Amino acid sequence: MPAEYRLILKHASEPGYTPDLACYLRHGGYETLRKGLTLPPKTLPDGRVLSAQEQIREEVLRSGLRGRGGAGFSCGMKWNFVDRKSGKPIYLICNADESEPGTFKDRQIIYRDPHQLLEGMILACFANDVHLAFIYIRGEFVEGARILERALEEARAHGFLGRNILGTGYDLEIYVHRGAGAYICGEETGLIESLEGKRPYPRIKPPYFPAVLGLYMCPTIVNNVETLCNIKHIVAMGGAEFARIGTPNNTGTRLVSLSGHVRRPGCYEIETGKVTLGELIFDPAFGGGLREGRQLQAIIPGGVSAKVFRAGERVTLRRRGLDGKETVEERDVLDLPYDFDTLIAAGSMSGSGAIIVVDDSVSMVEVLANISAFFAHESCGQCTPCREGSLWMAKILQRLAAGQGRRRDADDLLHIADNIPGGRTICAFGDACSWPVQSTVQKFKEQFVARGAEAEARRAAQRAASAASAAASTPGRAPVEATAQPSPVAIPSGS
Repeated sequence: MPAEYRLILKHASEPGYTPDLACYLRHGGYETLRKGLTLPPKTLPDGRVLSAQEQIREEVLRSGLRGRGGAGFSCGMKWNFVDRKSGKPIYLICNADESEPGTFKDRQIIYRDPHQLLEGMILACFANDVHLAFIYIRGEFVEGARILERALEEARAHGFLGRNILGTGYDLEIYVHRGAGAYICGEETGLIESLEGKRPYPRIKPPYFPAVLGLYMCPTIVNNVETLCNIKHIVAMGGAEFARIGTPNNTGTRLVSLSGHVRRPGCYEIETGKVTLGELIFDPAFGGGLREGRQLQAIIPGGVSAKVFRAGERVTLRRRGLDGKETVEERDVLDLPYDFDTLIAAGSMSGSGAIIVVDDSVSMVEVLANISAFFAHESCGQCTPCREGSLWMAKILQRLAAGQGRRRDADDLLHIADNIPGGRTICAFGDACSWPVQSTVQKFKEQFVARGAEAEARRAAQRAASAASAAASTPGRAPVEATAQPSPVAIPSGS
């Protein structure tokens, strides 16, 4: 039977557990920090001597930890990219700008166990020679910002933060910076621009890779809340032991935000790759199935920017093993393990760990109209394909959902969506706003065509009735046969 595997949320859901420092210390809090800061130098067989910082970086790389913010990039490799020879200070930013619709995992940590985040951050900062760090928190998390500020004050008062932490000579300061409600600030370079007090226009990469030219043009690490919490557990148990949790190349646990038309929506922690999409939706330990009398229609597996799966869809998985041989396997989407690699191979992604379940009580036209309206509103406007394309798609879908559509709207949507991604924009927002349109229209095209056809038929009937009424009000005049209005000029292919 599938079950939760609580590592990050181990204590957060316990009765009586509170976010204050006293409670955290009673549960062994900051003991791992003490261990990490006082690691003795380690001599390797080849004669090299690893400092405490280098040992932690090695353990994180060995753990196989991948970023939990959406991209799933190796955390240890990201740290290794940092320019340590420039002579500039290195900064670390915790990305707490959780804004992907359907995602509510990071706030569970911030609101219920903030000191776990701080302990992970301090260890990450120590490992990377960081002396100034920031928590960039979503502006709507008003109470979350207050909780973090209180936690920082408690940590400073007890010697876990500030000058000479735990008497080790290591200095670190962390500040909370509140965003202003812009989704684009979840993109790391847009976040950095905002933190510098500028409009959050994402930077072009290269040359502005944060590891080299980040905050104030200095080397910068940007990690997600959940990612940083894992650092504490990696240091506590060791990278090799952490890698035993989950599956190869998909190690550790994942916090999954399950919402939509399920009986038990909520935030669940699982071993990565050990639970399938179907189990997360239907098993009593997780979603508990759909509402009475409803049928599954669609699954959005990784936040609204992920490509949608249709119920009953079968996908072909192509994998290359360690021996270099490729295997081909066909599976129902409900049988897909919830991990990074499988969902990518299936044509979507686990993204921010947000699963949105859609039953047959709603129209996919209206679902997509809602998603596209969000992206059109949140585009920063820097790149023309994204700025114009997201708005065009939102307008077409709004018109279609309101009963004013056309048969050809489905093809127009696909044409627009196909001409936004693929390296035409500075950041991944262009891909994010296009992928749901591409996948939803392709997999549910009959709904979009039918909605447009209904609108066209209704307008034709209205014109016929209007013509008949006009003829009847003019004695002696022959009725004028209503004709369909010519279609607008098609958008040129490849424009």
